[in-house]
Amino acid sequence: MSTTLPGAAGSTGPAPRARPLRTVLTAPFLPRSLAAVAHALLAAPLALCGLVLVPAGLALGAVLSWTALGPWLLALTVRGALGLGGLQLALVRRLLGVYIEPAGRRVARGAFGWRRALLGDPAGWRAVAAALLAPFTALLPLLAVLVGYVYGLLALAHPVLRRWNYVTLRGADGSVRRVSLQIHGVEFDSWPRWTVVVAAGALLVLLAPWLVRRAGAPHRLLLRALLGPSAAEARIRTLEETRAHAVDDAVATLRRIERDLHDGTQARLVGLGMHLTLIRELITQDADRDRLLAVVETARSNATQAVTDLRHLIRGIHPPALDQGLETALATLTADAPLPVALHTALGPRPSPALESLAYFCAAELLANAVKHSGASRVTVDARTEGQGSEPGPEGTTGPAGAAPDGALLLTVRDDGRGGAVVGAGTGLTGLLGRIRTVDGTLACDSPPGGPTVITVRLPYPATGRAAT
Repeated sequence: MSTTLPGAAGSTGPAPRARPLRTVLTAPFLPRSLAAVAHALLAAPLALCGLVLVPAGLALGAVLSWTALGPWLLALTVRGALGLGGLQLALVRRLLGVYIEPAGRRVARGAFGWRRALLGDPAGWRAVAAALLAPFTALLPLLAVLVGYVYGLLALAHPVLRRWNYVTLRGADGSVRRVSLQIHGVEFDSWPRWTVVVAAGALLVLLAPWLVRRAGAPHRLLLRALLGPSAAEARIRTLEETRAHAVDDAVATLRRIERDLHDGTQARLVGLGMHLTLIRELITQDADRDRLLAVVETARSNATQAVTDLRHLIRGIHPPALDQGLETALATLTADAPLPVALHTALGPRPSPALESLAYFCAAELLANAVKHSGASRVTVDARTEGQGSEPGPEGTTGPAGAAPDGALLLTVRDDGRGGAVVGAGTGLTGLLGRIRTVDGTLACDSPPGGPTVITVRLPYPATGRAAT
């Protein structure tokens, strides 16, 4: 969902103030906020059911464990915990729009195989733990709904409700008073005082979406930790995806090289051979000098172009400037860019050739995206290392799982273009991310509409000890 920024083109004078005010006032009753309320109302009873049924099933199965029925009851209890966990994940996905990938489960054939797989599956016992702990986290958003929406609306409607919701008090002198709201002996029924109640109610209602969202964070974290894939499963899945991407990328590279050689260089070399044959025939026939020179010039042009194509092809495989180090290669790359590019480097010891090549091609791809899609007038490229005694990286930068402990290489490309770049929107960032993940790297894209676009690539930096040249 997109939000129009204040001061956008075509807006009138009062719009920059009226638009945010309208958004703030309607935020508690937007579909997204009401969906969070529905999730709080449904998740808590479901979690309480799990808190009752799962311990009961475990206790009964443990008591009957000396019989043949006990293991089956334990297996059914674990299966029920998995089912309750699946319902919790479905609620989070449908109502909150947060997708938590369920953990992988063991599968076996036959009734006894099914029982053995359930009792020996860590994902099942993690689901049992989730069923036991979920009620404590699911009650937090329910309390937030009670405070923000229920008490907030009651306080907001206090001037009307006090006519019906009151307590009759009789004084010592026989007088009768109607008191609707009294806190620590202070009555809030008179005109100046009930405005405080209304203001407090309005504040609670306006803060209700934020309260519900913050209160639901522990529940989502619990579901992700216990019902999602474990760290080992996530690591294996990432390795499988990156391996498949590396294979596909290698195949695509070979096909591109073959296509470039076949359609470009090979065709020019064939044309060069034909023109040399024609030159030989013209020489044997004593042809006129102008015609012979024209054919020689054409052959020379084809040879020059074939050499140029080969140079571009070699540069696409391994730029010769990388032999002098990443800093020199980036300087060569930015000098050939069609836009003004400011380069800042602060690199430590040279990394492996593979990492240098990857960082170079990341910079080349990001520069190409800036030229083609951003409409920028200026680009800044910053390459630096963190760790290894070098300058620290940007604030808040964190490394991926499995990153080398001795540092990381940070490549930041910033342009002053129109912004709006999104990973997966066809700008080449998706393929770049897949290539980066093969070495446990990360890519962060910050590109609000209107710019600027800042893309940061973080690569593990295991130095090889080679001296920089």
